[in-house]
Amino acid sequence: MGSTSNECVCEVVEAIADAQDDVLDQNCDISCNRSIQSLVSPGSGQGLDTVPFMLFDKKGKPFKGIGVDIENNGRPEFQCVESFIFRVSEVDDCCAVVELLVFDDDPTPGDDPCEQLDGEDVEDLERTGICITVDLTCFCAITCLPAVSVL
Repeated sequence: MGSTSNECVCEVVEAIADAQDDVLDQNCDISCNRSIQSLVSPGSGQGLDTVPFMLFDKKGKPFKGIGVDIENNGRPEFQCVESFIFRVSEVDDCCAVVELLVFDDDPTPGDDPCEQLDGEDVEDLERTGICITVDLTCFCAITCLPAVSVL
């Protein structure tokens, strides 16, 4: 891993992206390394394709991503979607495109990541299709959740 703190989050997210790409190319206890290994372990056969993660800023505050979806109930309407949980789509020089992940399409997790996570089944994590671009050098910590299948 890198020698400066602003690079370590970049390197972990890049490793997640590489592991997810490996799973897609092959079609086929909690820490980032363990979650990454569960994606790339030969013969795991679990069908896992995503390492969901949370980011924390330089003050230790969890980062909540906010995006916009369009609901169409006869007439298109904007709907804000918020999440503390992300799936990396791509990384280029510490600039990452991350997708917001939610449970059962719940667009409002509250102000605390534990409100979003408490009592939820990891298998119920869903992709939103809403991506935001983040500068990974702005974050000092990353927490990975267990690898899941969301594709």
